[in-house]
Amino acid sequence: MKKLQLLFLAALTAFVIVSCGVNHSVRTAVESPATRTDCRRIPHQMGETEICGKPQRVVALGPDMLELLLALDVQPVGFGDYVRFEGDYDNPTQQIPYLGNRITKAIANVGWSANPSLEALVKVKPDLIISRALSADLYATLSKIAPTLFLKQFDTEANLRAIASSVDTPQAEQVIAQMQQTISEARQEFASTVASHPQVLMLIASGTSEMRLVSSTDNPCSALIQELGFQLVYPPNFDSAQQKALPLSVEELPNLNQADSMIILGFDFALNDQSPTADEFATYQVEQAKQRWQNNAVAQSLQASQAGRTYFIPAYTCLGLPGPIGTQLYLNELQQMRKG
Repeated sequence: MKKLQLLFLAALTAFVIVSCGVNHSVRTAVESPATRTDCRRIPHQMGETEICGKPQRVVALGPDMLELLLALDVQPVGFGDYVRFEGDYDNPTQQIPYLGNRITKAIANVGWSANPSLEALVKVKPDLIISRALSADLYATLSKIAPTLFLKQFDTEANLRAIASSVDTPQAEQVIAQMQQTISEARQEFASTVASHPQVLMLIASGTSEMRLVSSTDNPCSALIQELGFQLVYPPNFDSAQQKALPLSVEELPNLNQADSMIILGFDFALNDQSPTADEFATYQVEQAKQRWQNNAVAQSLQASQAGRTYFIPAYTCLGLPGPIGTQLYLNELQQMRKG
């Protein structure tokens, strides 16, 4: 497998892109024959985009957008990931973590999702581009290549409806209902665990950087934990409604020792000659964080560690894939808690 380079946090931030080399002969987002009756205007974070007919060549920028396309049974022609990847996805099953086994044929690599290759995009000739909301400059550039939707991050139900309307499929409500049913069933399955061990401390960590406390604000990882009935543990004076994350040293953990269980979201990605295949990706995300935790005497002294209720879960399953596919993957990982 060709090598990946770590660029995960930058993929969630805004950026500046140089608009050059665009083929302006490609239809823009607002051009459509006046006589057409199959056009609709799709609202999104940058306003509205007019789409006519049923798009056949859709490009997804980011695994969160790819996930929603696949959940709606739409196969993309191009994909831009959160990490750098050289060459096209000629073997998606081994090149695209978690989602590659749902892609039925080779697809084009259009570069990093937050800074896609304009040349690659023009070459693939998309008739729709979907992305989480990034910069106004990028939106203006992409809209010259094809109709473009910039969607709100983590707003799964609204995004599913917008994408379904844009690709002219009625499946959104069915997918949403199934996702809600999955969560409802999981809530019942976890009821006894919630009753016996209700308090959960949730951290995000890698093997090399500081840990950060995960709050309930705009985070699908913690939001699902609370939907299952668990209570998140916070330090004194921490306002979970205002603060999204808080740096936390291992030495501060004894102050949170009331937690019955701990979930540590691994955010490690392999570099250079250690690049994993898609099958190895989950292991690589948590490997260093787990080793660092197990080798720390303070961490091992906590009651959750002593009771064997410390769970390491790939952050990608909920942060990278907040939709229906990722929800099931995340719930599968959380099953560890029912056994502990």
